[in-house]
Amino acid sequence: MKKTTSKKQPAIHYTIVPKDLSGHLFNVTVTVAAPAADGQVFALPAWIPGSYMIREFARNIVRIRAESADGPVALVKLDKHAWQAAPVDGPLSLHYEVYAWDLSVRAAHLDQTHGFFNGTSVFLRALGQEHQPHQVDIQRPADPAAKTWRVATSLPELGAKRYGFGTYVAGDYDELIDHPVEMGDFALGTFTASGIQHDIVITGRVPNLDMARLEQDLKAICETQIAFFEPATRLAPMERYVFMTMAVGDGYGGLEHRASTALICARADLPTTAAPKTAEPNEGYITFLGLCSHEYFHTWNVKRIKPAVFAPYDLQVENYTPLLWLFEGFTSYYDDLMLVRSGIISEATYFKLLGKTVGSVLRGSGRTKQSVAESSFDAWSKYYRQDENAPNAIISYYTKGSLVGLAFDLTIRAKTGGARSLDDVMRALWERYGRDFYAADAEGGRGVTDKEVEALFDEVSGVRLKSIFDRYIRGTEDIPLAKLYAPFGVKLADERKNTKPSLDAGIGRDAGGAKLTQIHEGGAAHQAGLSAGDILIAVDGLRVNGNPSNLDQLFARYRVGDTLTVHAFRRDELMAFDVTLQGDRVPCVQLAPAPGVRRTALLKRPSAT
Repeated sequence: MKKTTSKKQPAIHYTIVPKDLSGHLFNVTVTVAAPAADGQVFALPAWIPGSYMIREFARNIVRIRAESADGPVALVKLDKHAWQAAPVDGPLSLHYEVYAWDLSVRAAHLDQTHGFFNGTSVFLRALGQEHQPHQVDIQRPADPAAKTWRVATSLPELGAKRYGFGTYVAGDYDELIDHPVEMGDFALGTFTASGIQHDIVITGRVPNLDMARLEQDLKAICETQIAFFEPATRLAPMERYVFMTMAVGDGYGGLEHRASTALICARADLPTTAAPKTAEPNEGYITFLGLCSHEYFHTWNVKRIKPAVFAPYDLQVENYTPLLWLFEGFTSYYDDLMLVRSGIISEATYFKLLGKTVGSVLRGSGRTKQSVAESSFDAWSKYYRQDENAPNAIISYYTKGSLVGLAFDLTIRAKTGGARSLDDVMRALWERYGRDFYAADAEGGRGVTDKEVEALFDEVSGVRLKSIFDRYIRGTEDIPLAKLYAPFGVKLADERKNTKPSLDAGIGRDAGGAKLTQIHEGGAAHQAGLSAGDILIAVDGLRVNGNPSNLDQLFARYRVGDTLTVHAFRRDELMAFDVTLQGDRVPCVQLAPAPGVRRTALLKRPSAT
């Protein structure tokens, strides 16, 4: 693969300093060598690619000023994201402070333990000059707490040494903001996959971290994915990759970038040298590896194979696409599949994970009202802004999108006798739209449209797949997985506990009782008139405490169909409800090869069956 970083002298230069660790402030300076003659305009992105919500990062700029060699320069704010400097001759610099106290993978965070930032949170862009070379000088904090800090980023080094403070370079603004930066006293592991260096950076206290196992397992996953997209050459699309992980008491999330990923995970999910060695990871570690697999698959699917509207991104407004079921959903399909293909988990464990996904899709009635194409398009206003009614109103393009991927895979394999699969479609997308997206000699990659996607599926598979698009992508029908799995000897059963009394509501803790967090449409709570936010304090005269399991204990003395009186507070008003208990409607989906089926060929590439 060709390098993407320009060798021209950078025309846009940034300096970023973690200035006040206790106050969580980065000092940033951006200098433009040749500002626009009519007054250079600067703007901070309103959102970060991969997280489809307007976040208005500019609200974290505490103060800002402009100057040139001749002194202060007038700076006018144009809107909530942008500023315009008065015309000047010669270089123009903006100096500003950014408040960084968002412990997530999306923004910036700074304290005495570490610093982290995405470029979209801290780097104002010079409008009209985004395609110029960009350089950034990452400086060490003066605070003694940071005297041993190192830097982790996939940005190409200029004057900096690997893991060191100093200057880094990017070919343009899009590349600059696609390499997050972590700094601190992190644990560091390194392995080579298909000839490419991969770094593992773990920030946060993790006693007895088993870095050797992490290196071993991630190497297997990464090599499997590289071979998936490039079976002949085994060439990766990056020159180096970095897994950046923030370990906390309780957390989960990831955000993809072209040569790295930012992750947050529960400390307990990371492997420990204190635990007995087992052939297969425990549940928490599988969760973490699945997250790593998901974000790494994005290196191809969404960072290089993109929807047309993302090529290029418009960072100031929503970028609508009906294709997130493909870019997030299919990535969700392949993340666990890559775990079993790489030998990390067994077939039985894979089917257990898949059963949970099927159950989560079937849980809410929103799946009958919103298609995954609509869910993709409405991500900005619905999926990323979920409320207590979400299960009754929307469907996840992640989870149902993954089942759509499964439906395509099973259908193509069945109709071609195993000669073709979804793998072939993904590789065709890569070859036509992704492989050369960041090529040094390219004007800029082209994304794929929804019409092109549908045509490519038919062409590559040799199968007419319009019914899947109509029924399960543009439509809201449930995917008939039992029928689709039948040719492969896999049985699917729903073993929900219909005899267990239930309110069919989400239950949370509250100091006064049990708080209803969600009310599922058609369930006992809904039929009785209970609402999300109600705090249950008594069932048939018996007190409800703040532990959700207390309700299960109380309901265990009743049968499905019994009616009982529930007292609850709505706001500060005490209300009584007559509740007729229903059977538990939570799906409990089990998948397994039928007796006598020794091997499930569909978990392998067609050429390997």
